[in-house]
Amino acid sequence: MECDTIAAIATPMGSGGIGIIKISGKDAFLIAASIFQRSCDPPGELQDRTPPFFSSLRSHRLYHGHIVNTDNGKVLDEVLVSKMDAPRTYTREDVVEINTHSGHVVLGSILDLVLKSGARLAEPGEFTKRAYLNGRIDLTQAEAVIDIINSRTEKSLEIATSQIKGGLKTTIESIRSTLLDILTDAEAAIDFPDDVGEIIHADEAIEVLEKKVIEVLKKLVDQYENARYFRDGLKMAVIGRPNVGKSSLMNRLIQQDRVIVTPIPGTTRDLIEETLNIHGIPVVIADTAGLHDTDDPVEVIGIEKTQEYINGSDLILFMMDASDPLTGDDIKIFETAKQKRLIMVINKIDLVEDDFDLAIPDPWGDIPRVNISALFARGLERLKDLIAQLATGENPIEVRNRIVPNLRHKNALEKSLELAVSAAQEVRNGTPFELIAIDIREAIDRLGEIIGVSAREEVLDQIFSRFCIGK
Repeated sequence: MECDTIAAIATPMGSGGIGIIKISGKDAFLIAASIFQRSCDPPGELQDRTPPFFSSLRSHRLYHGHIVNTDNGKVLDEVLVSKMDAPRTYTREDVVEINTHSGHVVLGSILDLVLKSGARLAEPGEFTKRAYLNGRIDLTQAEAVIDIINSRTEKSLEIATSQIKGGLKTTIESIRSTLLDILTDAEAAIDFPDDVGEIIHADEAIEVLEKKVIEVLKKLVDQYENARYFRDGLKMAVIGRPNVGKSSLMNRLIQQDRVIVTPIPGTTRDLIEETLNIHGIPVVIADTAGLHDTDDPVEVIGIEKTQEYINGSDLILFMMDASDPLTGDDIKIFETAKQKRLIMVINKIDLVEDDFDLAIPDPWGDIPRVNISALFARGLERLKDLIAQLATGENPIEVRNRIVPNLRHKNALEKSLELAVSAAQEVRNGTPFELIAIDIREAIDRLGEIIGVSAREEVLDQIFSRFCIGK
């Protein structure tokens, strides 16, 4: 762990009421004392570079004053400075925050002065990394910080907030504790083979593994796929032949005229993406070029992009025209996307009788469908309900159920689950305890990777590289 003092601008650059420069480390108070003059200090006099006066200030209080350039005595800005004593800080180090006016010049000038006074510029995520390395938070809580910053809906924020409060950590620690108890018994059986019958009871060990480890891990893994959409967003494409109403639907969903709508087939020739919130799920929706046979080179490029987008989508809205019988193009489009999650969207119901029923092939019968009129906004709430249901399953995601937020966690959980299942089977088969202990020990290590107990340095670097500077 490096012990040097770091500093960075902790607020977005730009004009605004407040900008914050954060300093953390053993010399934070010394640096602040050398450039900060309190309003109650004698005019024009800076404190010496020794920090007695600054150390005597009360922790977690704001002090009014000015930042002064030590080279020429020039005042850079009127500020409020907060001094926070370790360990009751974000990093568990001494921390100073300078609250100044927000602007490129003033923030840059004060940061330069802090760096000249002995700090170095913090790397992306370094404040949070120090909080983790100093034991203030575990790795799941550290990762939740960036999820909070990047939250795009209230639900994704709720999930990230649950993580930063230690929801997943508590569950993982409980599973690890159970496995550690079993490992202790297994190792005791290895050391005292004559007493193995008294130390380990096979049926009891199997029941504990299945109820307290395997079942819990399965639940965590199973809900990852649906819950991840709250964090990463649902990638959804609207496809269909030309002029079935794809652009009209997209404009209705995003509630603005983002896409040009005309009665001329082939108007949309390129992908157009927008993000919207559907029942708390951030959805990235794309209006695509109409899929059909064409010799137009521009349309051909648009259709090729549509095919690529379909392959990478989580959900497909397959649009058809209620006023027009199915065509060969509709069938070709279905074949293109039938391996994906599909919703059949029957548009233009305003042009048909109320009791109409579009004739569709029998194999399509089990696919969810909804009748809409994009022109008159009919059926859109039912469509949104279907989108959310396919994304998250029949039951709503409950944050208290400990959401697994990212792929790193899921992979570690899957491997731990595989090892726990193997250990249970080995106990049934009477496998030597030396081999059972190997699987249990590795399962414990995999869970440790999630909360950071056994995380490798390259994993930490990869995680914190996604942060912004100043956090």
